[in-house]
Amino acid sequence: MPKIINIAGQKIKLGEEKTVLLNIARLPTRTSIDTPIIVSRGEKDGPVLLMLAGLHGDEINGVEILRQLLAKNYNRPEVGSVICVPVMNIYGFLNYSRDLPDGKDINRSFPGSPHGSLASLVAYHTMKDILPLIDYGIDFHTGGGQRANFPQVRCKMDDAVNQALAHAFNPPFIVNSNFRNKSLRQLAMRNNKRIIVYEGGESQRFDNDAISEGLAGARRIMKYLGLSKTAPDIRREPILIRKSAWVRAHTAGIFHSTVPLGAMVTKNQKLGFITDPYGDFEVRLKSPSDGYVIGLNNNPIINHGDALLHIGVL
Repeated sequence: MPKIINIAGQKIKLGEEKTVLLNIARLPTRTSIDTPIIVSRGEKDGPVLLMLAGLHGDEINGVEILRQLLAKNYNRPEVGSVICVPVMNIYGFLNYSRDLPDGKDINRSFPGSPHGSLASLVAYHTMKDILPLIDYGIDFHTGGGQRANFPQVRCKMDDAVNQALAHAFNPPFIVNSNFRNKSLRQLAMRNNKRIIVYEGGESQRFDNDAISEGLAGARRIMKYLGLSKTAPDIRREPILIRKSAWVRAHTAGIFHSTVPLGAMVTKNQKLGFITDPYGDFEVRLKSPSDGYVIGLNNNPIINHGDALLHIGVL
């Protein structure tokens, strides 16, 4: 990395910290939408780590993880550089929405275009102004809708660097996850940058356990990369999940889970049941395999085919 980092015309030297406002677009009222990017640099050159949250605007646990990281000055490296973007999707954050006003998902819009949709424009600026500067990244997410994810890191396990980063984070679960087309993680890999995804909790809800796990993991990654000397101790040997499957509703009705998020389950174990509102029927749900409940639908009103429990297969 050069001695001077340049983002959106702002120059940040070794030993400096600056908040850069990256202009994306304007609201219909002509109000400018600027994305704050906090760049912290150590006195000595070294790896550059990106920590990004709020790519989906309603996923606020990652926003809180980075807020705490910044408030406690954990983001300030002794060596190398840390780039923090607590809220990438400003529009979605303001509107309690995963997507942008154009209805598109930023994380399905990379590499983006300066002449495309709003989501494509945000993706373009991320690729143009941030990605070329970094070596590694952590992209913080939660479950979508009313689905909660037990704290987990997702990465492609067949890549040794991804594996090492995931183990350094030290989450309860490491889940093998193929690239989503046009996602940030996919485009980063094409540019020889490694980004892992942390998932914890559900959208529009704070999950203190997931936030604590994410904050500790981010600090462990910083220590692993040599950016800082201190981090929380390793807590456990992560459970590796190479394959997973959703248990889906075979009928519409009211879903009652009988196992908690994170629980270990065995094949054919009862996971819950579906009823109608009138007491006419009750359909049992069974686990398709031995494994762990790594995702859970918290919405009791469900339709035929809805994803109910995400089972990490052993």
